Amino acid sequence: MDIKQKLLAVIGSGALAILMVLVPHFEGVRYVAYQDSAGVWTICYGHTRGVYHGMRATQAQCDAWLDEDIKIALEAVDRNVKVKISEAMRAALADFVFNLGEGALRRSTLLALVNSGRLFEACNEYRRWVLAGGRRLDGLVKRRAVEEWLCRMQ
Repeated sequence: MDIKQKLLAVIGSGALAILMVLVPHFEGVRYVAYQDSAGVWTICYGHTRGVYHGMRATQAQCDAWLDEDIKIALEAVDRNVKVKISEAMRAALADFVFNLGEGALRRSTLLALVNSGRLFEACNEYRRWVLAGGRRLDGLVKRRAVEEWLCRMQ
């Protein structure tokens, strides 16, 4: 089953359920700290706060951080989005925040377009966010394509 089929199975359950499928799919899980493509120390499902070289984590810790990090991303979306959006669009924006941070969302044309009600144009913006360390990454291209797909589900 591909990622879109998995997402369709949970889409009616809200943004949190969508993200619990989406984030692990794209982040994967690693129990030993590593530097991501941008050089940031990372562990588990993309967790970065307090991570250092040599750090190790258990599955239970990874699951707890995943839940916490997804909730933080959703709170960031809720703080910054000033218009009514679908749960699928909320999930797409939260995945964007999970991957790039709230600051990237705040400064983005994506958010400006959402808040001006130009949702179709906003969804096109995901395609612009496919670089890490100045390099276009296939994984980011695929992730942004799924975020764009979710964004378009009104």
